[in-house]
Amino acid sequence: MRKISLMIILLALASCVQPSYNKTVVVTLDVSALKNIKSVGIRGEGKPLSWEADYPMTEVVKDSVYRAIITTKTGYLFAEYKCTVNGNFELQEQPNRRIIFDTKKDTTYVDLVFDKP
Repeated sequence: MRKISLMIILLALASCVQPSYNKTVVVTLDVSALKNIKSVGIRGEGKPLSWEADYPMTEVVKDSVYRAIITTKTGYLFAEYKCTVNGNFELQEQPNRRIIFDTKKDTTYVDLVFDKP
């Protein structure tokens, strides 16, 4: 009887596991309204992002457009984040941005303007 109960509990726990997805997000950020840019990044929840350190963005157009390609394995259909310039967060005192992952494709594209919701 104990063996059957243990197996039922293990099966119940195994069925509660949330499926995970491999997702790629391409974030393009327009910072053309800003001057003296030394670094541009993204901070947020879910690896490889973190709220403590910037995930670096690469300059695509000098002093105006930056891009990051983020690949993650997640059980969620969204992630929250904010962009940074020179270590300073955008959208102060406003809610975080939210990336809603494309459920039909592995890659989601996001085009943003710094500090504009």
